Amino acid sequence: MAKANGKMIANNKKAYHDYFILENFETGIALHGTEVKSLRMGKCSIKESFIRIENGEVFIYGMHISPYEKGNIFNKDPLRVRKLLMHKSEINKLIGKTKEKGMAIVPLKVYFKGSLVKVEIGLAKGKKLYDKRQDIAKKDQKREAQRDFKVRNLRV
Repeated sequence: MAKANGKMIANNKKAYHDYFILENFETGIALHGTEVKSLRMGKCSIKESFIRIENGEVFIYGMHISPYEKGNIFNKDPLRVRKLLMHKSEINKLIGKTKEKGMAIVPLKVYFKGSLVKVEIGLAKGKKLYDKRQDIAKKDQKREAQRDFKVRNLRV
């Protein structure tokens, strides 16, 4: 859905490497004016960010939005805690799922949907080291197969 009608701002590839993503949720985010202008320029990072639920509200920590160059006094702290906007039923579902052992909520990507900024979050289960090794082996195998296919087609 995000790819079809939205402009990607930031993607968290590390989340897919470290976690099995079980379910995705699309959330809004509460921002100030200069933060939106900075996002339009693509100045955002969610690599080291994480999500917590406190008092029935969802917050994202560690999301870095660079200060807008022409924003002067209106700029906010780049690493401030930001509120994510979700329905109460979705929040309750996340609370129930995260009480299970090994479950976490991770941000996956930030994108524009029309004029609104959206954050896709995922309910995730941590991978063990051997799972990561299996994924790396599969990627290497796939890359090698594509390379062989390309070489084979160039010779003909």
